[in-house]
Amino acid sequence: MNINDLKIVSLVAEQGSFAAASRVLSVDPSSVSRTVAAVEARLGLRLFRRSTRSLSATEEGKIYLSRLRPLLDELDQAQDAAREVSRRPSGTLRLTASVAFAHKCIVPHLSDFQALYPDIALEILPSDANLDLTANAIDLAIRLAPSPSGDLVSTKLMGTVYRVIASPEYLSRSGPLSKPEDLQAHNCLRFALPEFRTRWRFRSGGDAPTDVPVSGNLIIANALSLRQAALNGLGPALLADWLINDDIARGTLVDLFPDTDCTATEFDTAAWALYPSRSYLPSKVRVAIDFLREKLR
Repeated sequence: MNINDLKIVSLVAEQGSFAAASRVLSVDPSSVSRTVAAVEARLGLRLFRRSTRSLSATEEGKIYLSRLRPLLDELDQAQDAAREVSRRPSGTLRLTASVAFAHKCIVPHLSDFQALYPDIALEILPSDANLDLTANAIDLAIRLAPSPSGDLVSTKLMGTVYRVIASPEYLSRSGPLSKPEDLQAHNCLRFALPEFRTRWRFRSGGDAPTDVPVSGNLIIANALSLRQAALNGLGPALLADWLINDDIARGTLVDLFPDTDCTATEFDTAAWALYPSRSYLPSKVRVAIDFLREKLR
């Protein structure tokens, strides 16, 4: 069966008439009619009911056409995927991540990415809200979570660890902070997410996790601002390692419990790359995922 003929049959069904389909194809309506008739003859069944005023699918036609359209789409995607193998990745890549993750983990590597893939135009959409990928035409999202949920396809970029930190200035004037339970007497800096507000979790060695209530008069909805508040000596904060490792190395922040696992949700958390479709992954998205996984590792 000729694929182009099948595409014409599908187009007739979508447009609702031979005339409308012929206008899309810029051909004579009689040519479209002959093509449909030839397909029907080869199939041995009638796909459409014709009259002088209307055209509608027969019962057999509805079944056939409902199965035909996804197959044609799959063929087009297979052709596009095969072509992309032989050419450099190109096009516009729209990527979203949290404001802090974009600032700390993506933007510093953009020059390397552009040197490798000069034909890819990047649109970075930093947002602390989980943007809808379909509604916002987003190709790739980076989400931080114990495990991704929903219908999106996901792949792990890197594991993440949380630490409780404070500035040397704060520690010089604060009360003792030798164990997690001491946090109850301190004005903790808290992230605005519900699970971060009221208690932090700790685990040492093989011991069972311990929940420590936390409180404080400053709640911040952005991790970069929360880090800056900690650097300014306003109190202890619970932050991801990728955001504060450099500060700990420089001594501008102190890891309060280096031998203890810390979290607000689950102890095993990660940065995940999420994208909409499992059946077809454009090369621009594939190379971006591979690039980020290599850089973040």
